[in-house]
Amino acid sequence: MSHPPIQAIGAVAVEPSMARLDAAPLASRAPPGASFAQLLSSGIEQVNQKLIAADATVTAFALDDSVPIHQVTFALEEARLSFELAMQVRTRLLEAYQDLSKMQL
Repeated sequence: MSHPPIQAIGAVAVEPSMARLDAAPLASRAPPGASFAQLLSSGIEQVNQKLIAADATVTAFALDDSVPIHQVTFALEEARLSFELAMQVRTRLLEAYQDLSKMQL
């Protein structure tokens, strides 16, 4: 017996902020000739925007029943992962700086 393909998957309305995946690396989004400081600043700003969006989603969920729980969970997890990645980058940069400062010239 043959079952028809699931049609409902395509019928789900996806919020525009959740439809995109930031698969492009940060370097490809940076303008040509961007300095290292500009790249870091841009990355920190993106993390901050994700944290602000997650906070707004949680607030909207607490005040209004129209925000689904999966959207809140997704926003919080995206913000958490972005923050963790930023902390890992910070840790690696500090380690590299300490290694360079220990080198004798």
